[in-house]
Amino acid sequence: MVLKTVIYSQESEEFQPRNLPDTIGVSEAFLEFQEDLSRVAKVDRPVLIIGERGTGKELAASRLHFLSPRWEGPLVALNCAALSESVLESELFGHEKGAFTGASERRLGRFELAEQGTLFLDEIGLISIPIQEKILRAVEYRSFERLGSSDSIQVDARIVGATNADLPAMVKKGAFKDDLLDRLSFEVLYLPPLRARREDILYLVRHFAAQMAHELGRDEPPSFSSSAERKIERYSWPGNIRELKNVVERSVYRSGEGIIHDIEFNPFTNPYGPDETPDSNAVERSEAQKPQSLSEEIRALEVERLREALAATGNRQAAAADRLGLTYHQFRSLYRKYKDAL
Repeated sequence: MVLKTVIYSQESEEFQPRNLPDTIGVSEAFLEFQEDLSRVAKVDRPVLIIGERGTGKELAASRLHFLSPRWEGPLVALNCAALSESVLESELFGHEKGAFTGASERRLGRFELAEQGTLFLDEIGLISIPIQEKILRAVEYRSFERLGSSDSIQVDARIVGATNADLPAMVKKGAFKDDLLDRLSFEVLYLPPLRARREDILYLVRHFAAQMAHELGRDEPPSFSSSAERKIERYSWPGNIRELKNVVERSVYRSGEGIIHDIEFNPFTNPYGPDETPDSNAVERSEAQKPQSLSEEIRALEVERLREALAATGNRQAAAADRLGLTYHQFRSLYRKYKDAL
């Protein structure tokens, strides 16, 4: 089945279908998420999808819709982070002609347009409290009013929200309504980040490389050298699948049709930066500081990687172990070995 999502075009006032890529993965974390997604898709209740940037929250929402009994209805998506409060209210609930300056005609909102289908609200954690209150009423009573009208409109749309924010923490701070969180969280699905899907990385690399080669009109996708693959597998991928896709596609288009050896993770490296040629004293100091044996080099590298992982995870050892691709027991062994140096 080809997955499609309905994207609303403000310019054309029409709905445009957009093909989405098939999901790819063999890792346990990936398969467990897909199983949970399939299970809740069949239950007609709101769902929250939580995930870091670049993990594929929109794709997950699309799969949920097309696996649900509502699959023949519309899937209407709205990025709540891209709009001001006043515009967001109009986009969600619509408006009548003359409701505000510039409202020259009636316009249907996303709730109405998602009738008998699914309304996907991306970045739901960035919605203001007043708009949250209106969404709460629409979810709870399945009714709302367009801007400029007092007539109640009944709506039957399933809500799927997505965010990378900690919504329970936002509730405690008063930045998110607890009642709305209760209504939306019939099920909460956590998308696994790429660092928890190490077994999937090379599958995704080859998939994106083949797609890019086809786009460039090449007969065969390029292959990656063993050293390039090791670099890709060891990288932390803070931008997850979106970042991986960019890195792979950039590597393919730069490579010609040969084997790819060099991987550039950061395209913002400035080739015209300040002159960093060290003076002779600096070179001597640098040489003096280098480890003098292989065991010292290994020790320095392991200490550095442990420090980086602990700093990135707020000193949470289980998370640091996961970030380094180690079991918790392997991490604890290294931690005890270098505890005095950390």
